[in-house]
Amino acid sequence: MDKFIIEGPVRLEGTVSASGAKNAVLPLMAASLLTSGVSTISNVPGLRDVRTFMMLLDMLGAKCELVDDLLTIDTTRIHSIVAPYDHVKKMRASVYVLGPLLAFKGESLVSLPGGCAWGPRPVNLHIEGMKALGAEIDVTEGYIHATSRGKRLSGGSYRFEPSSVGATCNVMMSAVLADGVTELQNCAIEPEVTQLVEALIDAGAKIEGAGTTTLKIEGVESLNPINQRVIPDRIEAGTFLTAAAMTRGDVTVENCCPDHMTALLDILKAMGCDIEITEDSVRCSISGKPTPVEVVTHPYPGFATDMQAQVMAVASVADGTSHITETIYPDRFTHAAELCRLGAEIRIDGAIATIDGVDVLNGAPVMATDLRASAAMVLAGFTANGETSIERVYHIDRGYERIEEKLAALGGVIRRVNE
Repeated sequence: MDKFIIEGPVRLEGTVSASGAKNAVLPLMAASLLTSGVSTISNVPGLRDVRTFMMLLDMLGAKCELVDDLLTIDTTRIHSIVAPYDHVKKMRASVYVLGPLLAFKGESLVSLPGGCAWGPRPVNLHIEGMKALGAEIDVTEGYIHATSRGKRLSGGSYRFEPSSVGATCNVMMSAVLADGVTELQNCAIEPEVTQLVEALIDAGAKIEGAGTTTLKIEGVESLNPINQRVIPDRIEAGTFLTAAAMTRGDVTVENCCPDHMTALLDILKAMGCDIEITEDSVRCSISGKPTPVEVVTHPYPGFATDMQAQVMAVASVADGTSHITETIYPDRFTHAAELCRLGAEIRIDGAIATIDGVDVLNGAPVMATDLRASAAMVLAGFTANGETSIERVYHIDRGYERIEEKLAALGGVIRRVNE
């Protein structure tokens, strides 16, 4: 099993390029199941999650090939509607195949999903949304069995409570081939959802309301294959910007979309960072200790829960006391205990973390507990005195492409070790 060895402290500086967004490419890959043909997706990051989803599509009968950053998916020979537990447990996003298979094949059998080991994230919104379109769904023996009883799904209406990225994508994909008009309310408006809406429209779907909380979908008989370029990964870009704040550095992230990171950039400015923005790049620099902040996670366009751990790492060396309130997944604080192993002073009270900034962190063995927590460990390691070893870095490989190479190019002393 791989681990990272990091030597600190260092100051990160230089330019790095953002990869395509993991959270955008996975639903696009699932959408290929709504068509029979060859879909092409470009700017695809070479991530563990992408490879895992390719394997799932292969199991269903698709033929997937990733060359450089171009992914082709041939769905002309789909022969299975079963996504088994042994595979789905590796990645929660596997549930995305539920809606497209139901809409295109009339039936799907998908294991309840796995993914990061924190917090209950039920799929009830996916299920209830599809039921609103006439699907018959049973959950037995750990599997979701959905069927349209030999006919097309029918248009309907459903309101997501609360808003959910995954459920919005899944139910929308179910509706694009339904008979009639569907109205979905309180939809997620994250950029990755909007990209899926636009990709489906480009493929022939009739959808109104892209980028808003209400989607009106008029079902069509068939779609053309998906042909899309993946948007930049706002979470990866944000992680590199927080790395600059963490190490009192100067980092420019190119090939990103600043408009997708407004809430994070406001937080970094509040922490004392100088932020320079162009159409497709952001520069973050800071010379002194970060200023403490008050942070509350919210659905987009609010501050992303996927950046909470990284900002907590920065707050751990800030000049004062910060508070972070996690409203999306209230128990998403597994990284706090690991940061404390490095000398951070963090107290958790329910959904609120209180972080008292310290002068220095010190290297120690820590463990990556989930994807974004692992990024926080890496950032903290660059600030800590001495050696920090991070175990279970397979988590970080799920969502960051060649992160050790990119960070090393910025001056980070980091190496991957296989044990």
